[in-house]
This record gives sequence, C-alpha cells and structure tokens, in this order.
Amino acid sequence: MSSDEDFSLVTDPEPSEHSLKGVKASIKEYKKKYDELVQEQKELVDAAKDHQVLTEQFKKRIEKLTRDLEDDKCSYSIQLADEKEKLCVLKQEEHDLKIEIQKMQAALEEQEAQNASLREQTDVFSSMPERNFIFAGSTGDSDKWRSFEMKPHIIYPMEGGTALITFEEEDVARNILTKKKHKVDLGGECSVTVEARPVHLMLPSTVEIDSDVCPCRILISNLPKMETDPLMNKLEIHFSKKKHGGGEVDDCEFLPDSGNVVITFMKSNIARGLVEKEFHEVKLQKNYHTVRVTPFLNGKITNLETKFTMCPRTVLLTGIPDIMEPETLQDMLEIHFQKNGNGGGEIEAFLYNPPGHHSEAIFGSGSTENEE
Repeated sequence: MSSDEDFSLVTDPEPSEHSLKGVKASIKEYKKKYDELVQEQKELVDAAKDHQVLTEQFKKRIEKLTRDLEDDKCSYSIQLADEKEKLCVLKQEEHDLKIEIQKMQAALEEQEAQNASLREQTDVFSSMPERNFIFAGSTGDSDKWRSFEMKPHIIYPMEGGTALITFEEEDVARNILTKKKHKVDLGGECSVTVEARPVHLMLPSTVEIDSDVCPCRILISNLPKMETDPLMNKLEIHFSKKKHGGGEVDDCEFLPDSGNVVITFMKSNIARGLVEKEFHEVKLQKNYHTVRVTPFLNGKITNLETKFTMCPRTVLLTGIPDIMEPETLQDMLEIHFQKNGNGGGEIEAFLYNPPGHHSEAIFGSGSTENEE
C-alpha cells in the first residue's frame, strides 16, 4: 500500500430507496400502512353495519311510535266523540229536568192555589146560613149526586098566524106530526088547512159553574120576621158604621127565597173582617138581635154546551089565516085537535098568535105562557 493512498475506515452507507433493501423497506412500510388501512376499513365497515342496524331499529321504533300515536289519536278522537255525546245527553237531561222542575213548580203553584180555593170554599160552606132540612123518605140514584136542578125558562118567539099545542100524550103529538097537513072545519062550508111542525128548543147539555168568594159582599142570615124595608135600612145603617167593623155601603138587597140579605160595600177590605167575626149584635126592632154574617159566593159559567131538542108533546101549527075572531078561531082549532077521530087527544095547553101580532111562548116547568 502506497503512502499516498488515503487510508480510512469506511462504513456501509444507508441503503438507497432504489436499492433492494430500500425497496423491501418501502414494501414493508406500505404493507404496514395497508394493513392499517384494511383494519380501519374493516372497522369502518363494522361501524357502518352497526349504524345501519341502529338505523333500522330506530326506523322500526319510529314506525311503532307513529302507529301508536295514530292509534292514540284515533282512540282519543273516539273517546272525545263519546264524551261530547255524553255531554250533549247530560245537557239535554239537564234541560228536560229544568223543564220538568218548572212544570212541577207550576203544578205545585196551581195545586196550592186550588188548595187555597178549596180551603176558602170549605170555610164558606162551613159558615153558610143554617137551614132546617127534613128527610122525606125519598132516595135517588147515587150516580147523579153531582147533578143539580135547573128550572127551565125558555123564550120561544112565535110568528103571526101560528099556534102551539101541548098534548098530554106523546103519541098524540107524533100522530099529528106524521099526518102533517090538517083540514080544520070551521062550520058551514068554511075550512082551513094548517101544517103541523115539530118544535125544537135549544137546551143546555153541559153546564159547569165556577164559584169564588166575593170580596165586597156579605150574606146576612138568622134575621127576625119583620118588614123588608125597615129591616134593610137597619142593617145598612149598622154595617155602614166603622165602630161595627163596617164601611160605606154600595147596595143592600133582600133575597125573598131565603129571607137573607146581601150587602155590597164600596171597598173590598171590609167584608172579610165582618165574616171573621161572624156573629153580630144588631138593633133591628126594640131589642138587639144576633145575626150571622157569612161570605157571599160569586158564580160564573165556565163551560156551557147546548143542543137542539125536539119537544115530545108540543106541536107548532102554521098557516092559520085571519078569518074570524082570534078567540073563536082558537076554540075551533082546539076542538078539532081534541077529537080522536082527527088523530088528536087531550090538550094540556094551547097558545094562538093571530097574524100581525108578536108573541113569545115561555117554556117552563110543564107550562106554556104567552107574553104580548
């Protein structure tokens, strides 16, 4: 070794990337990175799968929650509709109950008014004037205990040239009406033809009367036998004085059928006080006499139904001419319709109205009268 050669310690240089070792080292490095990337990709794939599974679970849960929500909405709607229907039913029941309560209150008020009226009438009937009654031994049908008797007083206007005949038997009246035309012989060759017609009267079939206590009137009973005018004067003077509980008298009326007196006051607060006291000492003649004061009832017809009824025994004769004296003609007609040969019979009443005259027949209790 020459002296001019440099002697140095040479180490192996780092392998170049283009060298075999460098290439191997790069491959190893890239392989490592690849393995890491593969691992990361695998982890990403696993994470994606996990996310997909979670997504599917969340979707299913959302769908279930949506279905449950829809079911809840439907159930709530049905329940709400049921509750609204129940509320409407309850409101209707409440309205019906209010109406029923109003009806019951009105009925109760009406019943209380009726009870008050009945109590008032009971007080009236219990304080009516005393009268003596005697049982004569006659009995009647118990079904007619509510009925009352009315005296007939029917005015029947008659035209001129007519007559009314009332027979004792209904059969005779039917025979006269059946024949209709009757030729009446007036003597000689004179005769007249009259026509028989039925008589129809308007009679009441149903009568309802409502009564109440008159606030201005009193009924005075238990009166002594004395002249009417002095009696009424004494009573009017006594009950017109305030110290006796009276007041200004408007009218004083005597009732001849009962012998009682009705006094009407100008004010309506006087009668009640006199009725409550009931018995009063009144100087009528030389001495004081105890009279009884009771309420006075007003009657009012609340229902009246009428019907036409044919008189069973009375016949109307028409077409009677004015050819002789009325009395003579009436006698001739009565004689004709009394004969059995003419279809007549016994006559109870006969009323003739000549032509040109105005008459009224009054049908009463079995009697027929004439009022010019």
